[in-house]
Amino acid sequence: QVQLVESGGGLVQPGGSLRLSCAGSGSIFKINAMGWYRQAPGKQRELVAAIISGGSTNYADSVKGRFTISKDNAKNTVYLQMNSLKPEDTAVYYCNAEAMTSSLSRSWTYWGQGTQVTVSS
Repeated sequence: QVQLVESGGGLVQPGGSLRLSCAGSGSIFKINAMGWYRQAPGKQRELVAAIISGGSTNYADSVKGRFTISKDNAKNTVYLQMNSLKPEDTAVYYCNAEAMTSSLSRSWTYWGQGTQVTVSS
């Protein structure tokens, strides 16, 4: 099994910054991709940013130029630097990983428990 633990959420004023972290642990053989999703009240969960093992990244249009995803392969950790935050960025942010637990296993999807980000004055 693979566990993902997020940290770094909180309350911030509009225009402020936060940095989210997500550390993977457990029976990790290889992580193929990691990403951040978010879900606001009454809305569907949406992709915010993703990074694959080769380093390519993908961002939602709403966060391009403001958010940056990065990873530390040695620590199985992914980060989300969020700048110029807006009230509409308020949501629960979930970490996601596509990971293999052995060289013979398929890649499975794992989720963290979520961390609340609130942007408000």
